[in-house]
Amino acid sequence: MEVKLKNIDENIVEDYTSEIYKDKKIVLSVVNLIIKFSLRGRTLTAIREASLDLYQGESLAIVGESGSGKSVFAKSFIGLLDGNGWVDSGSIMYKNEDIGKFKSEKPWLKIRGKEIAMVFQDPMTALNPLKTIGKQIVEAVELHQGLRGKIAKNIVLDILKDVGISSPEVRYNQFPHEFSGGMRQRVVIAIAIACLPKILICDEPTTALDVTIQAQILQLLKNLQNKYKLSIIYITHDLGVVAKVADRIAVMYGGDIVEIGCAEEIFYNAKHPYTWALLSSLPQLGVKGEPLYSIKGTPPNLFNEIKGDAFASRNPKALKIDFVLRPPYFTISPTHKAKTWLLDPRSPSVEPPEALKVLLEKWGSD
Repeated sequence: MEVKLKNIDENIVEDYTSEIYKDKKIVLSVVNLIIKFSLRGRTLTAIREASLDLYQGESLAIVGESGSGKSVFAKSFIGLLDGNGWVDSGSIMYKNEDIGKFKSEKPWLKIRGKEIAMVFQDPMTALNPLKTIGKQIVEAVELHQGLRGKIAKNIVLDILKDVGISSPEVRYNQFPHEFSGGMRQRVVIAIAIACLPKILICDEPTTALDVTIQAQILQLLKNLQNKYKLSIIYITHDLGVVAKVADRIAVMYGGDIVEIGCAEEIFYNAKHPYTWALLSSLPQLGVKGEPLYSIKGTPPNLFNEIKGDAFASRNPKALKIDFVLRPPYFTISPTHKAKTWLLDPRSPSVEPPEALKVLLEKWGSD
């Protein structure tokens, strides 16, 4: 169910946001996806009717706390759920096929890597310490491009240059332990690019990297996106990363996407209380000598049925209905919607936290 709102905020430039996506093609469409896991004889619902569209050539960031379902959601796009997990209902449409219905490994081999590739957050465990860097990238070229020998090696050398690795001829024969953390991350990205995917999923691509290297990796991904015509999904809890790379942002909580919109809409005109809480947690709002803001309480227990708004128990501005009935999506602009009863025309007027006003003033003066 979706409820449309008119003139809810006069500052939204509807023509601008709708124009951006007017001619964009949807390359991946997820509708009412439910993913469950069997754990110790009990069933855990990790993803609860989440829906999402990915447009061609865009950068989409999925943000939320640890345990909100971000990685599980994205792994379902390439068939990498753990053995005790399954897609219970809903659809994952890619090229007019519901890949969420795949029941064996064979059909996934046509999708994983060649169509949708993933960059994992820990490059040291993603790389084989017993194989040279060149050999590991060549395997991707051989498997997904069908090339062998000198041609495959030359392609790998070109990809190493594309990901910013100097002296590729020398590096080709080196092992992962001879590379720094940032360089290993570049190699993991190179392996994904060697598959020539249409969609690239980056799971916390800058985790454990220092700020300078983080900036380099993010710029590298932008450059690769333009060169290889990629649609990129970023999975992260770092809103600083999101601000630098995302065209759109999907905010995830309790296994569902509670707000989605263009980056400007989420940062400057967020509507869901959970999004407010995430933004309020930014370190930039810290005051010397005072504790940083933190979201009180804990995420919901996904073993239990969640009634109403999953964030209600942690939301100081929660309404009575939040504990009873799950909110639908309210449409704020052609590209922005949120699941919160605060957007219902019958709800009382509730202002965003004061911290967000401070943040907006700070950004506006930068």
